[in-house]
Amino acid sequence: MLGDRRRDASTGGPAIELTLFLFLVLGWLGLSGCAMPTVSPTPTPTRTPRPTLTPTSTLTPTPSPTPTPAFPITVGCTEAVPDAVCARLEATVVSDPEHFAWAGSASAQATLDTRLGSSEGLTGNWIYAVAAPFFTVEDEVTLADLQSTWQGSPAGPFALHPLLAATDTVKVMSELWGPPAEGVLQLTDADRLLTGAKATEGWALLPFDELTPEWKVMRLDGTMLLEKNLSLEDYPLQIGLHLHSETRPEALDLLGLSPSDLTNRDESQMTLVAMTGVTALSRSTARLMDTRGITYPARDILPWFADADFVHISNEVSFKPDCVTEPSGTLSFCSHDSYIGLLEEIGTNVVELTGNHLADKGYQWIYHSLDMYRERGWGWYGGGEDFADATRPLTITHNGNHIAFLGCNPSGVGAFASEERPGAAPCYEPWQHELMQGRVEQLRAEGYLPIVTLQHREVDQYAPWPGHIRDLRAYAAAGAIIVHGSQAHWVKPMEFHSDAFIHYGPGNLFFDQMWADGVRQGFLTRYTFYEGRLLGIELRTYVIEEYGRPRPMTVGDPDPVADRRAFLQMMFDLRP
Repeated sequence: MLGDRRRDASTGGPAIELTLFLFLVLGWLGLSGCAMPTVSPTPTPTRTPRPTLTPTSTLTPTPSPTPTPAFPITVGCTEAVPDAVCARLEATVVSDPEHFAWAGSASAQATLDTRLGSSEGLTGNWIYAVAAPFFTVEDEVTLADLQSTWQGSPAGPFALHPLLAATDTVKVMSELWGPPAEGVLQLTDADRLLTGAKATEGWALLPFDELTPEWKVMRLDGTMLLEKNLSLEDYPLQIGLHLHSETRPEALDLLGLSPSDLTNRDESQMTLVAMTGVTALSRSTARLMDTRGITYPARDILPWFADADFVHISNEVSFKPDCVTEPSGTLSFCSHDSYIGLLEEIGTNVVELTGNHLADKGYQWIYHSLDMYRERGWGWYGGGEDFADATRPLTITHNGNHIAFLGCNPSGVGAFASEERPGAAPCYEPWQHELMQGRVEQLRAEGYLPIVTLQHREVDQYAPWPGHIRDLRAYAAAGAIIVHGSQAHWVKPMEFHSDAFIHYGPGNLFFDQMWADGVRQGFLTRYTFYEGRLLGIELRTYVIEEYGRPRPMTVGDPDPVADRRAFLQMMFDLRP
């Protein structure tokens, strides 16, 4: 059986293989739908041609605009701006080169001009005055006369006094009124304006801050620029200033400017001192106060003190609580304590104590009077509790102005302070004068403006005594800017000497002398300090009535003694 299976396998092998082959072929044909496939030759692939590249130029990128630097910002002035304020602005700009650059009058990002058309930016005003040489008797001018003169028809005082101005002032005024008529102005350099006015008896237009004591400032339609508390909105001689920037307004604050930097008349830089002559609240003046009221003597001149920062009184008499009014003719004085109300009424805060009658009723009343001044916060000088106090200057700093009062008595008559006793400061010995003059020099070196008052020898005449001239000029030479002869019951003239103003005697203020014209007439002298210097002086004149009531003089007063113009002319003619 086993052999039979091997035989079948060996003899049937090829038949099986063929059968299997046929089976596979038939299966394949069935799957192909019984059709024989057509065999095509494989096509050669067609290549898509590459595009031809056209060469192009290399592109250069366009640079971005260079940004305008934030700083420095250019600043300048228009041509019409006053030179002085433009120079002030330039100094501020060049001090900060990191943020600002000066462009002069060229186009700038920030501009100072003379228009006030916008509330944005910084605004100010440049003020101008009409002035004449100090020893001029006229006091006032009208805008109508000034403009008529500018337009070619001299009017009012300008018919007699030519009008002078510097080129820069003419430039500014031309902005207001148009160019002046040909030949109506004398153009003068600013530093020669006063000399020219004196030589021609001319009057001038000039900026307020360029005034000096040797100019007399004229009232313009009633406005006096040397007064304080003024509203100048309608004052005609001013030009408006406007610092602004269309592109960089936010940067103006970096300049650190304020409106006061764009004005030449800033009352926060101004100090007004009113100085008076002899006060002795006794005898007939005391009776006037007893009957008409303690403040009655000041009734007519009270407005003269209203704007003063410091009111000086040379009070020759000590207060005494039980003082009894004594008859005329007595030379032993006291003032009742209640009379200090008159000094309070006029705003007194500086008391001179160089007088001869401080101790008429006893030295203790000097101490008493000093206590009364101290209680009111008043300062005193020229006398005091002892020699050191009497010779000590009274120093004041106000609105940036440093002022010192110093006084002494060279007459040799009166109650004089010593190391143990109160009284007036003596200077009748040469060494005492040297001491006081040395203190004047020291005060000047320390930056103070010294005001010196001397209770000198009394003479009954208008002209100063030679000893007055010698001694008062010596204090001017030592550095005082103002020197007064406080002794003068009889009013006296004034002069400029060694860069100082010397008034040889203002006369009586509150005192009962009526026996001569010269003891009835008097001056209240008002000194205006500005930006650390004496800027201007105004003389107000009065005549005493009722044995103690000063009333203002007027031009053409029916009482010849009270005719202001005649009085001023006499005083000016008598100056040394």
